[in-house]
Amino acid sequence: MSRIGIIGAGAWGMALASVAERAGHEVIVWARRPETAEEINSKHALWSRLHGISFGKTVRATAKPKDLEPCDAVLAVVPAQHLRQVLAQFASLDVPVILCAKGIEAGSGLLMNEVLTQALPACAPLILSGPSFALDVAHGLPTAVTLAGPDLRTAKEWAGALSLKTFRIYPSDDLRGVALGGAVKNVLAIACGIAAGKELGDSARAALTTRAFSELTRFGKALGGRPETLTGLSGLGDLLLTCSSRQSRNFSLGLALGQGKSLDQALSEAKGTVEGIATAKIVARLAHEQNIDMPISAAVHAVVDGGSNPEEEIARLLARPVNPEFHRG
Repeated sequence: MSRIGIIGAGAWGMALASVAERAGHEVIVWARRPETAEEINSKHALWSRLHGISFGKTVRATAKPKDLEPCDAVLAVVPAQHLRQVLAQFASLDVPVILCAKGIEAGSGLLMNEVLTQALPACAPLILSGPSFALDVAHGLPTAVTLAGPDLRTAKEWAGALSLKTFRIYPSDDLRGVALGGAVKNVLAIACGIAAGKELGDSARAALTTRAFSELTRFGKALGGRPETLTGLSGLGDLLLTCSSRQSRNFSLGLALGQGKSLDQALSEAKGTVEGIATAKIVARLAHEQNIDMPISAAVHAVVDGGSNPEEEIARLLARPVNPEFHRG
């Protein structure tokens, strides 16, 4: 039995705590607020947001960062834009850290593993990503994800340590590809939500998702991700899930925008952090700097950052020149 730390007591953090416990590990969950840790430890109505999930004696919570120091590995399950600030509280860690947020740091343009390397240089970075909703994982429904590490041996070690029959983890050593796929799909899911909110139909949804995948692969390959990674669970797989389900916060926010709600209204109704909002701006900036054609992402950026409205951006997309679907050479 290993001791696994979880930084973050939200729905995804608690779902992964359940995975780690079922995989046979002792689990220590760090919660930002002491009262949250007390609630978890008291076993009272354990997180109604997880609909009754319960834990055994090998899961406990704490609000003290030092309590995670004896862990063999730590899962960082906090929003991408807050990762650096949270990690600063764990300066003494020197164990592998599995990053579970999907995004690009807005100020620096760094991927989550690059943020970790700056914040905690003694910790080996790994990234867990793929098509997975917290409730599905917490309830033991079949799920498959990717775990990327600095090398395949490390990735295989921790994939094996955390895998279950219903939570299959495929190891990879493509940190950039896994990180980029997880970040960009959040932006594209907002676009798919807008299309659903505007009731553009199933044909439009299929076309938009396909063209969104083209953007994801262009962006990922241009920034160093491997093509096979981008077509796998952490790329195409995650995109398909996030672009088609109201369980996705990004899709749901887009849905609200498509239905005519303001960004402030949509955000007020969101149940948790919508990672695609912050990521849209940095993806648009990087695409411009690298001369990567990203019309759907640019449209999302125009809506959430530039004050444009969905109708204008849909009209702009439909007015684009008709070119070959694939560029040769």
